[in-house]
Amino acid sequence: MASELKVEVTHKETIKPSSATPHHLETVNLSVFDQLIPQIYIPLLLFYPSTSSDEVNDIDHHRSLVVERSKLLKKSLGKALTHFYPFAGEFQDNISISCNDHGAAFLEAQVNCPISMILDRPDLGMLWKLLPSGHTSYLLQVQANFFECGGLAIGVNISHKVADASTLSKFINSWAAIAVGSASTTDHVVPPAEFGVAASLFPPLDFLNAPQTPSSGSANSSIKEKCITRRFVFDASKIAALKSKAATTAVPNPTRVEVVSALIWKCAAEASRSNLESAMPSAWCQTVNMRKVLASVLAGKDLLGNVFGLVAGQREEIVEVDDHDLQSLVTILRKGIEEFKDNYRNGVSGEGLCQLFKEVVNLIIRDDIDSYSCSSWCRFPFYTSNFGWGKPSWVVTPNVDSKNLIVLMDTKDGDGLEASLTLKEEDMTKFENNKEVLEYASLNPSVT
Repeated sequence: MASELKVEVTHKETIKPSSATPHHLETVNLSVFDQLIPQIYIPLLLFYPSTSSDEVNDIDHHRSLVVERSKLLKKSLGKALTHFYPFAGEFQDNISISCNDHGAAFLEAQVNCPISMILDRPDLGMLWKLLPSGHTSYLLQVQANFFECGGLAIGVNISHKVADASTLSKFINSWAAIAVGSASTTDHVVPPAEFGVAASLFPPLDFLNAPQTPSSGSANSSIKEKCITRRFVFDASKIAALKSKAATTAVPNPTRVEVVSALIWKCAAEASRSNLESAMPSAWCQTVNMRKVLASVLAGKDLLGNVFGLVAGQREEIVEVDDHDLQSLVTILRKGIEEFKDNYRNGVSGEGLCQLFKEVVNLIIRDDIDSYSCSSWCRFPFYTSNFGWGKPSWVVTPNVDSKNLIVLMDTKDGDGLEASLTLKEEDMTKFENNKEVLEYASLNPSVT
């Protein structure tokens, strides 16, 4: 598929905020959370299949549809940037953003196939063609991909230093609300004053004030091994069965994320151990949205930018794996989250956050531990983003091929869970044929 897919960029332009950013908002300080993030981009794709009214019967109709939708996306993006004005700015070293209305990159592209070809057992490797690339002078980059059938995929790259998944979902929904003219009746659009609040609560540290080089890779991309990414989908009924199997007295009601994480951890470690022909300790490193952890400190403030922490759960050597192992891993995951909440519910210092990140990163890069890094995007409302042609049928953040990286997202119905998993090739061969994995998950089913 990747070699057959042709994506031709037909137009590029810069979209600036529709209203100039006021003078008193021209500089937004980064928080210490933002400073600790490498200068990488978060990719996101939203797929909108054609409706019956969109069916393209001739070239003129197709061109008219492209012009109409492109015009709507660009106009509403300019309006959205007046609320999310730091996204149209430029970094001043690693300390602040100059909100100078530099703008966002906007690309239009034509795709030489119907959108159904992408959604039928998606080829994850070709998804990168639908994302903007090579525009690192912009913090926000958008590519509108128009398919032959009238379908549309919106590709977004945003600098991780200005947004985590929570902030990105708020931006996408605000942009969509503006596009359909309902912004005044929704709670999506952000008051300008909300930017900079995180920096006032968690100020930047001087010793982190060093310029960084932009990169389109991930924070884990320094690990160069031959890896492969696969997509596994867990529907609601399978998750319910997995919860029942994983429940214990200590954790009687495990969450979706806990049980799926535990299963992936268990079976990935088994695959690694089998290929190494030896056992070693393993660790699971999980991102945590600290807005909920710090609820009492934030007092209702909805912080924008990056506000997340890292939790690491570790187990010692296990040579023989049995059914109780899934339960023990769920217990480890729950214990790690509860301890994290206890440690940070009353606040966190910049120095304390630096130490936390350092400890987890050092654990990830150790050669004598099998470490897995997981980011959960579950419960962020990407599937509600309606630009005027319905809600997306599929939302995905493509993985880079970095070893032992896992991204979890909701399925469209909100009850299932989709896991994008990157492992070494030899480990993935065993993982994707593991009977326990296939008992609960479908390997890369078509998007319906």
